[in-house]
Amino acid sequence: MKATAKDLRFHSKELLDTARRGEEVLITYRGKPYAKLVPVTGEIDSAQNLGNHLFGMWADNSEVSDVEAFVDSARESRI
Repeated sequence: MKATAKDLRFHSKELLDTARRGEEVLITYRGKPYAKLVPVTGEIDSAQNLGNHLFGMWADNSEVSDVEAFVDSARESRI
């Protein structure tokens, strides 16, 4: 499927749903191919099935065992 950069801006949810269904979406800018949305294979599903509530940048952080408590403590100074 092809979509323009304007379509990506205004219809991103629909384009992401299309990729989620397994289709590739070619994004064009000024009529030329610019980017491609492709579905993610098993990486995310396997990470979610591990039951680990830490993910992304927190996954390998040995100093933080409870992300919510850490974020709450960081926000205390702003309250």
